Amino acid sequence: MQAAPVRATAIPSFTDALRAVESLLLSSGQRTARRNAWTSVLEDRRRAKDRVEAQRVLEQSLAVHS
Repeated sequence: MQAAPVRATAIPSFTDALRAVESLLLSSGQRTARRNAWTSVLEDRRRAKDRVEAQRVLEQSLAVHS
C-alpha cells in the first residue's frame, strides 16, 4: 500500500493575505488610490530623513568652521 502523495502548499505571507482582503473590499480605483497614497507617505518619510541628515551635516560643518 502506497502512502498518499504529500502536496506542499505555500502559506501565504501576511502581505499576500492583506492584498487578498483588499481586493475583496475595495474596487480597483480605491486600491490604486490607497497604494498611491502609501507611496507618497513613504516618499515623504524619505525626504524628511534626507532633510534631517542635511541639517546634521550643515550643523557639523558650521561647528568645524567656527
